[in-house]
Amino acid sequence: MGPPHSNLQPASFQVYQAPPTVPLRREARLRREYLYRKAREEAQRSAQERKEKVRRALEENRLIPTELRREALALQGSLEFDDAGGEGVTNHVDDEYRWAGVEDPKVMITTSRDPSSRLKMFAKELKLVFPGAQRMNRGRHEVGALVRACKANGVTDLLVVHEHRGTPVGFIVSHLPFGPTAYFTLCNVVMRHDIPDLGTMSEAKPHLITHGFSSRLGKRVSDILRYLFPVPKDDSHRVITFANQDDYISFRHHVYRKTNHRNVELTEVGPRFELKLYMIRQGTLEQEATADVEWRWHPYTNTAHKRVFLSAE
Repeated sequence: MGPPHSNLQPASFQVYQAPPTVPLRREARLRREYLYRKAREEAQRSAQERKEKVRRALEENRLIPTELRREALALQGSLEFDDAGGEGVTNHVDDEYRWAGVEDPKVMITTSRDPSSRLKMFAKELKLVFPGAQRMNRGRHEVGALVRACKANGVTDLLVVHEHRGTPVGFIVSHLPFGPTAYFTLCNVVMRHDIPDLGTMSEAKPHLITHGFSSRLGKRVSDILRYLFPVPKDDSHRVITFANQDDYISFRHHVYRKTNHRNVELTEVGPRFELKLYMIRQGTLEQEATADVEWRWHPYTNTAHKRVFLSAE
């Protein structure tokens, strides 16, 4: 791989070859510790769910579920040591986003290889959507080199956009250093370049509105998206909306101004698009072959068209 051209890379960001063996070993050890914490958490959550089923059955004077009868006495005994209010204090999401709200996220945006001019324009517009984001031309860099460079430069999230015949169709959010990685389908993309005389875009830190993410998976996706943005100032006049309806997440970008003490004028400044989640992996982008799948959409089952996953309603 030759040295990157100065007009293609940000001044403070360089893609380089693999670091020495010792940092790689340290990264592998941290990854194993992280996966161990996730496995412990999953086992504790499963045990807590079984205890809750026993507790509800005893309180409501119902039969204990058949699958829990062998261990019912042991579960009932352990209920005596549970204190109220201690559930869900720490989990792997706290590990992944432990600096959210304390430090501003550092977002890097790139494209698939050999992007068209429209995909480059879309990446430029996304750079303006996320405050403080950087855009990097993909060139011939492989995914592993990109992820290593992002980790070395303190990047918290790597965003990759894909296209089909000039139309953006894919959006990947990979949280660093350990994951998760969320894969979305893009549809109904309207770019600012498509609208004449739109003017400039505010780059202030935006207020966020998330709507319709009421299920457990919905809250997970909401966290992945909202932690891409820093904490806004109270006087910011920029608003970004992620609204879920039937598992399609509508992205809208507005600015507002007060016309008087009662009324507010809302102006859409673009871009706009819809996101459809189809997979979440627990690792980072270069670990596609080895990372566990946290959730996957199965569109070809008989009930796929009836079910919604991001909302509990």
